[in-house]
Amino acid sequence: MTELAAGDRVRILFADQLNLARGKYVPSSEARKGHARLCVGTYAVTYSKALVPAPGGGLLDGLPDMEARFDANDLRPGWEAGTQIALADLHFQGAPFPLCGRSALKRAIDGWRKHGLEPMVGMELEAYIFQRGPNGEWVPYETPGAFVYGTGPFTDPAGLIDDIWAMAARCGLPIESINAEFDAPQFELTLRYADALRAADDVFLFRQMARELLIRRGYLLSFLPKPFAEKSGSGLHFNISFTEHSGRNAFADDVANGEPSRLMAGCIAGLLQHHEALAAIMAPLTNSYARLQPASLSGYWANWGIDHRSVTVRVSAETGAAARIEHRLADCAASPYFALAAALQAALLGYEKGYELPARETNDGLETTVTDRHTPHSLPEALDALEADTVLTETLGTELVANFIAIKRQEVLELEGKSEAEQIAYYLHFI
Repeated sequence: MTELAAGDRVRILFADQLNLARGKYVPSSEARKGHARLCVGTYAVTYSKALVPAPGGGLLDGLPDMEARFDANDLRPGWEAGTQIALADLHFQGAPFPLCGRSALKRAIDGWRKHGLEPMVGMELEAYIFQRGPNGEWVPYETPGAFVYGTGPFTDPAGLIDDIWAMAARCGLPIESINAEFDAPQFELTLRYADALRAADDVFLFRQMARELLIRRGYLLSFLPKPFAEKSGSGLHFNISFTEHSGRNAFADDVANGEPSRLMAGCIAGLLQHHEALAAIMAPLTNSYARLQPASLSGYWANWGIDHRSVTVRVSAETGAAARIEHRLADCAASPYFALAAALQAALLGYEKGYELPARETNDGLETTVTDRHTPHSLPEALDALEADTVLTETLGTELVANFIAIKRQEVLELEGKSEAEQIAYYLHFI
């Protein structure tokens, strides 16, 4: 964190429901106020800027202002020259704005703190890199020597990952690891675990930094869930644990004891109980459902297992401080704030209400599974499932969810009848 310096400009940022990094630049003299006003109508538009009378979006109420509030003495280093970052919480008419994803995440964290537990999260992101083709079109980055877990110039001949790594270090964004994935030119980018809010902030800024850094070099870093029909999809995995007041990992002994504790069992049960509804929030594009397929290692089935990559909730084989559960459903089109809030609230519901833990996955999870429950097959079906899951929606915030559903249903209408290539073109520059 840095204090405001004279002469700097400040880039005020927040993530909206579409996971777009919205905000504005202001001079340091203006940033000292700790707030800025923006139109609430940012929550009434689709990617194509179609206006939607979504609940809370203000379209039918004169498009009033909301306020982005931040601590002017607690800024993040930026990746642009002379620019610092202010991460804002949104307020409306003097109260926290119901559509603010960052505020929703804070509420979810507070729910766990009432039990004396601090949610800790590490996130893994997957993305493809594109370069310009001979006619100016976006084509896959040429990495002919790439292979899974590859590193170095055969995997990344232009040194793009080196640039991302160096800038992340300058910005205080803690990388845990980066490597090539199974399909080229796909990369896995993992950030170090932190408390849930810091983890979401870091991922939000890291994703924006990396995309902006590469676009200036003439490349496109895309987190689109399924940009190539013949290649693996790109996901966003949440690695979740909880720290007790003593500093001990509450999951430390679960695997060693041979079965999940009440805490871990409740978390897994909650995530699986609300599996279909969570898909809408965590896989929020029409393109997301090309990734969520059987035998895709993507979080399709409502199942769990220990050190099993073909399940949605994977219990790590590690114990002690590194013990955790990994939720594998989401993709990076999801707002990390909204999606993580949903995951933590679903897990909390399972723990507090004592949901029954389903049988552990003992099959391969590819051709055979212990469950017949799975994510919906399309975004419209997922939105219906989310709307029907009133227990989860009321916990997250009814207006927050209603706004999201309204915007996404308009998005579905805009893409109705479009080819796969046309849908990818619609999303590519935003995701």
